Amino acid sequence: MEFGSLLLKGFSVALTPVNLAWLLGGSILGTLFGMIPGFGPSTGIALLLPLCLGLRPETALIAMAAIYYGAMFGGSRSSILMNVPGDSAAVASCFDGYPMARNGQAEAALAVSAVASLMGGLFASVAFTLLALPAARIALRFGPPETFCLMVFSLAATAAVSRENLLKGLISLVLGLMISTVGLDSPSGVSRFTFGLEQLQTGFSFVVVILGIYGFSEVLINLETLALETARPLQLEFRWIRISMAHWRRSIGPILRQSPVGFLIGILPGAGAGIAALRAYRNEKKRSPHPEEFGKGAVEGLAAPEAANNACSIGAMLPMMTLGVPGSGTAAVMLGGLLLCGLQPGPLLFEPQPGIGWAVIASLFLGNFACAVINLPLAGFLVRILSIPPKAFYPFVVAVSFLGLYTVNFSVTDLYLLVGIGICGYLMKKFRIPTGPLVLASVVGSSVESSFRQSLELSGGSPSIFFRSSISSGLLIAAALALAWPIVAGWWSRWKVSKPAERPGE
Repeated sequence: MEFGSLLLKGFSVALTPVNLAWLLGGSILGTLFGMIPGFGPSTGIALLLPLCLGLRPETALIAMAAIYYGAMFGGSRSSILMNVPGDSAAVASCFDGYPMARNGQAEAALAVSAVASLMGGLFASVAFTLLALPAARIALRFGPPETFCLMVFSLAATAAVSRENLLKGLISLVLGLMISTVGLDSPSGVSRFTFGLEQLQTGFSFVVVILGIYGFSEVLINLETLALETARPLQLEFRWIRISMAHWRRSIGPILRQSPVGFLIGILPGAGAGIAALRAYRNEKKRSPHPEEFGKGAVEGLAAPEAANNACSIGAMLPMMTLGVPGSGTAAVMLGGLLLCGLQPGPLLFEPQPGIGWAVIASLFLGNFACAVINLPLAGFLVRILSIPPKAFYPFVVAVSFLGLYTVNFSVTDLYLLVGIGICGYLMKKFRIPTGPLVLASVVGSSVESSFRQSLELSGGSPSIFFRSSISSGLLIAAALALAWPIVAGWWSRWKVSKPAERPGE
């Protein structure tokens, strides 16, 4: 009864004309950004951040969420028709989606991906509804020590996701924390790392960091491919796109099995939809009686990752909204938007004034249906975007980044910082240093510092306060395990490779 009344309250807010218009606009924008290779939900939400100042908080969150899961719908379009994933979450969709299109089943592939995304999103929305209130109430037990330990675990887990090189993940994390310390120290009023420049006394706005990393640097990276021959869609004209009963029977099992996998991976800090999609694909291939069909146009190989990546995008918002711990890089950008709106994640979004949190939850159901409508009847119109030369998008992204950032503080200094952060992000991507830890650390760095100080004040300067409760101790142990896991996994892989094969009979 409690969930029902709160959800009805959320629908009453989400169905207002303004919120509904932004939900539809965000779904369309997310689909388009998901389709364009090299961009994705992070870029779309980053470009929307300056508008958050002029919107009501629930409207801004609804629009950002719509862009996020809308990009999960749209990312498979370029994967299926061009064998070029829109973003990392759509990589697994290339494996069987493109072969289906090559075999003359482009309409079927587009339909399967849209229906799988819809089903995965609806499952995750139901799970979000059931878990939001308990998670928010757990957050009520968190004091400054528990909050600090939770942030440490989130940062450690995000850095550890870059398994190929933990050191690079930690470098990115430290850079983000350094950025968050620039400016006036709030308790003492001392200038830190401003180099005598008055313009830096207010510090780096996380809008500058997010637009620089996900806007300007993406343009610099994509400029390198302008001279290359770009792929063209296999097909632009489509009949009515619908899923057949044969494809539905082959899709329903993978959808039901891998949607929970995607949702659970989304809750994990720093994991992201790319990991969820690849895990779902491997799971279905392992359990399939005909694994040799995968990679040649197996319907299961398309349905599983599509359901998982959309469920993951919604799962990543659960810890972000209830605990302030984003489950992915895009959720970290959303966390920045939430803070920009003057909101604090946690119980206040769900209990005293439930209109905000539950409006976002209600919008998940509405938005997934909206994305399905956009990606089924309008697929023939949308895929024409793929035939537009990519260089046409880059001036638009740069112009919106500069104009949007300038309207936040009307500061020319922010524009210089945007260019500097963008170049930094470009170099990080060239050297394969993950940018997710930097973005997360720059957004939550001030919260980490303030909760650390509050904890020491409560304990009279003794760090033992971080080990006095089972919650904080458990989170610190989890952070240590997260950092140790890539090292142990790498050692185990090398040992298995170097281990001599046993001879028969031994």
